[in-house]
Order: sequence, then structure tokens, then C-alpha cells
Amino acid sequence: MKTSVADFHLFQSEFRKWQEKFGLSGYKVYYKHELLEDSFASIHINQGDMVVTVRYNSKLPSKDQPFKDPKQSAKHEALHLLVGRLEMNAKYRYSSETEIYESVEELVHRLEQLVEE
Repeated sequence: MKTSVADFHLFQSEFRKWQEKFGLSGYKVYYKHELLEDSFASIHINQGDMVVTVRYNSKLPSKDQPFKDPKQSAKHEALHLLVGRLEMNAKYRYSSETEIYESVEELVHRLEQLVEE
């Protein structure tokens, strides 16, 4: 079953909201509404160039239709962007202790702004 253009616009708007809330404004973001295998949405992060491509599935299997939630999908992908640098450094075979420390500190500083007492 196809997802609507309205769903895609809601997804984009919600992603931008979370991107701003997480303090991730330094990224150039491209959005695509296209067929994805086995997911509601996906994100590809080019950390070096600070470019992100966020995809929203254009056609969900019937079994997944009841679980369609563009807002939740956008938030999920924005969280991937939030932890993206840390994930990238963790995957490097020769990540230095300093690189991991900087990635963790960057994430903690952002989370400090979100987590309230």
C-alpha cells in the first residue's frame, strides 16, 4: 500500500523539528520518498561532508500499514543522526581514544539540553 505525499511532508516536517531540537543544524538534508525494503524509513549520513539523505518508504506491505507512523519514523531517523558520529567512530578499525571521547562528549552535551530534571 502506498504512503501518501501528505505522510511524506509530515515525515519531513517532523524530522526537521527533531533535527533542530537535537542541535544538528550543521547538516545539509535531502529527503526522498521511495521504495525501501523492510523499513519504514532510513538515513544515510556522510559525516565528512555533513550531508544526510533521509528516505521515507513510498510503499509499505499491507502487514505494516497499521503501524505506519510518519512522526515516529522521523524521530527514529533523527536519533540515528544524533548518534551518527559516535557510530561512525566506533566502526573505524583504528579509532583513537580521543575520537571516541570527543564523539561521546558531543552527544552528552546535546542530551544535556534535552534531559530535564
